[in-house]
Parts: sequence; structure tokens; C-alpha cells
Amino acid sequence: MMEALQKRRAIRNYTAQPVEKEKIEQILQAATYAPNDRMREPWHFYVIQGEAMQHYEDMATSYLQERFPTKPHLVESSLKVVQTTPVAIVVTAAMVEGDADATQDNIFAVCSAIMSMWLAAEELGLGFVWRTRGVGLVHDPRMHAFIGASDTEKVVGTIFIGYPEEQELGAKKRTSFEEKTTWL
Repeated sequence: MMEALQKRRAIRNYTAQPVEKEKIEQILQAATYAPNDRMREPWHFYVIQGEAMQHYEDMATSYLQERFPTKPHLVESSLKVVQTTPVAIVVTAAMVEGDADATQDNIFAVCSAIMSMWLAAEELGLGFVWRTRGVGLVHDPRMHAFIGASDTEKVVGTIFIGYPEEQELGAKKRTSFEEKTTWL
């Protein structure tokens, strides 16, 4: 497990090879093993592939052009992951009306589910990146409408998955836990 955590990387460049449905299902199954308060299982997964990816790209293009009207190079580079990704999964958390604490617990559980998905993808030889801002469209109401999420769902992340292009990955620089830990 420690080796998998140390090797984990955000992969944004993929080959054109489609991801097999069985592997997508394994990744989704892994998510369901995440810890969650009172077994609410607060997650929902919206799998985007094929023609739906083209619609996603159109929506992301509009969003990025509005957000960065004077930076076309940034729009182009941000869109690359959408244009080359065979499958995206938008993950939502159930909001609990009148209970902000339960809603927050659900978001935490979904974050844990996404990390489980990431580790499963790594084991299956797939690249994975979890996007929240920018092209992930997590904070934009267009994403909510695009996937048809209910008013009781909050988009937590957009996951891009594919077979990674060959690339040299350097060591991750991480601050030692000792600098981030206070023993009481």
C-alpha cells in the first residue's frame, strides 16, 4: 500500500485506447468500499464517454473561454485532458437538507471514495487525475445541469481516466510528516 501511495501521480496525458467497461466497473466498485458515516453511501457516479465527452468538451470550452478571455493558450492547454481522455466520471455527494454536518461528512466520504478509485486505477494500469477547479467544472452550475444531478447532490470532483502516455515521472517532493505533525 505504501508503494502504491508513493507511486500515485496525477496523469493528464492519455493514449487513444478506450478503457474497458470492466475496468471502469472495478474502479466504481472500489469507491463503494470507502468509509462513510452511518453507511449513507452518499456517492453517485456519472460516467461520461463517447459522444457525451464531445458535449463535455463543448461545455468546458465555453466555460474556459469565459473565465480566461485573454489567455487562449491557457484554454487550449486546459482542454487537452478533456480532448484526450476516453472516460470521465463526475462524482457527487448527497446533501442532507437541514444538516450541514451530515452533508460535510458525506463530502468527506466521497473524497475517500475518489481516493479508493485512484488506487484501483493505479492497480489496473490506468492513469487518473481528480479535477475540482477549471476544466473539472465542479463549481459551475453547467456541470450540475449537464449530468442531470438532483438539487440534493453536490459535485465533488471530475475524474479523468485513461491509459497513460509514456512519460518520465520524477520523484514527488513531499514535506516530511514530522514538519506537519504536533504530538499532544
